[in-house]
Amino acid sequence: MDRHAGAFAQPILTHLRTLVHEAAPGATEQIKWSRPFFLVDGTLFAYMTSFKQHCGFGFWSPEMTAVLAKDGIAEPNASGTFGRITSLDALPSREVLLGYLRHAADLARKGAGGSSMATGGRRASAKAPIAEPPEFTAALADSRAARQHFDAMSASCRREYLDWITSAKKHETRLRRIAQAVAQLNQGKRYNGQYRSSQTG
Repeated sequence: MDRHAGAFAQPILTHLRTLVHEAAPGATEQIKWSRPFFLVDGTLFAYMTSFKQHCGFGFWSPEMTAVLAKDGIAEPNASGTFGRITSLDALPSREVLLGYLRHAADLARKGAGGSSMATGGRRASAKAPIAEPPEFTAALADSRAARQHFDAMSASCRREYLDWITSAKKHETRLRRIAQAVAQLNQGKRYNGQYRSSQTG
């Protein structure tokens, strides 16, 4: 169970964990960024987290983000795919969740799952929104001030950070950019173009 989970969150996270293992028998679990992640064949495909007043559950795949966006339920800038979960009633039905989980696990087995960062990223067009990378979401979850400052920024300001992070070609570079972004956001600072020249690759 997530070490951050409060009493209200435990039945929610237990329900989600049960569905993950029903949809993907043989799935394993790892703790990354202080959060439980689920893997099939060594590939990350889902994660969950909890806060004082809500939980989050998300899929670790740009393909799943696209699938869910078509269904109108993806919330990449929230705590996870299904937004801020405060009760079991806030989740889709058991059958719907199992369908999504099976699809996400199948994508991971076929090599189409995993983080958009780990697979080279997927940049949006100049005007299109950029989905918040799961690694960035996880890092923000550990910094309440950074999360609040980021959420309070205008869409264009948030996009500047997201574009800088997702434009990095190397996974290590992206993680460094995330760490720097969180440090800047902790102070309420906007993205500064000088970061681009200080970290390349």
